[in-house]
Amino acid sequence: MTTPDPAGAPPAPAAPSGRPPLDDPFDVMFVGWSFFRGKLLTAAVDLGVFTALGEGRLDAGELRARTGLHPRGARDFLDALAAVGLLVREGDRYRNSPGTLRHLLPDRPGFVGGFLRMTSELMGGDDDALAGLLRSGDARGQNAGGEVPFTRIFHDPDRLRQFLSAMDGFSGAVAPGIADLVDWSAYSTFADIGGARGSLAAALAAAHPHLTGTVLDRPSMEPHFDALTAERGMERRLRFTGGDFFRDELPHADVVVLGGVLHDWPDERRALLLRKAHDAVHEGGAVIVYDTMIDDGREQAETLMLSLIMMLQSARARGFSPAECASWMTDAGFTVERTVRLPALTTAITGRRN
Repeated sequence: MTTPDPAGAPPAPAAPSGRPPLDDPFDVMFVGWSFFRGKLLTAAVDLGVFTALGEGRLDAGELRARTGLHPRGARDFLDALAAVGLLVREGDRYRNSPGTLRHLLPDRPGFVGGFLRMTSELMGGDDDALAGLLRSGDARGQNAGGEVPFTRIFHDPDRLRQFLSAMDGFSGAVAPGIADLVDWSAYSTFADIGGARGSLAAALAAAHPHLTGTVLDRPSMEPHFDALTAERGMERRLRFTGGDFFRDELPHADVVVLGGVLHDWPDERRALLLRKAHDAVHEGGAVIVYDTMIDDGREQAETLMLSLIMMLQSARARGFSPAECASWMTDAGFTVERTVRLPALTTAITGRRN
């Protein structure tokens, strides 16, 4: 259940209700064929359709000439990309949709194409990956020590760059909402726990010039943090601390942010991290938790599938609901104040330390 905004704003919108039960045979078939949407996207990236269009508009013949599309499938392919929202068709011309411009052009800061391909590979294209998880509880490729293929990206510079680029894209989607989530004029410092290379921290500092912030993440992230803060002119207002947020003390601040962190861990670890956040927040300060939470009614297919995707990639991850999160926050000593839906299937919950 959503928590009303005490300032008088309406409560966060409820998640969409579940779809009606399927009846038509082709509706059933298209659940099984839904993987083909992903095939459309990866084919368009591989063939350079989005790059060929850029900011412009081209007809099918011009796109065929630039990408090598064969006439037999080109029109249905391009119209299918438009039908799923990746392209916009205007008469006989096509252009990239706003989301495609932001997230599927390799030269854009929000590009997620490489990350999408990488994570799709890590989940496995074989039909047994999900069934294996559901039979054993193990992530795909998990070894006896609990290591999974996803962790190897931190030792692969190219894949790590893809990962960080995608995290920047997700941070960019939620940053405006986080920047408006609390009365930041009442605070002067914040700490972003597991904040990667500081994309969200830089956005908060840009939105509120009086703030200074600290990002805590694994030590190997520091060079990437240094590059981003230099690029955005934030070297004097943001600092990096390398460490392990379970073993080390969290940076003390007026506001502690936990974004996309709790889903990686079992419940007892989540509770521990929130207790540590409570210890780190100054008296009268706040905590912000945001993540791709499952709606409380468990009716939103996308967040339920995201939870399964997390389980396929991590030995301990799973999704959780706002109600669960609010309970952990309360147990840690916070007074829960707001629950707000943000873009990118994200929910944010704020709590205050009395």
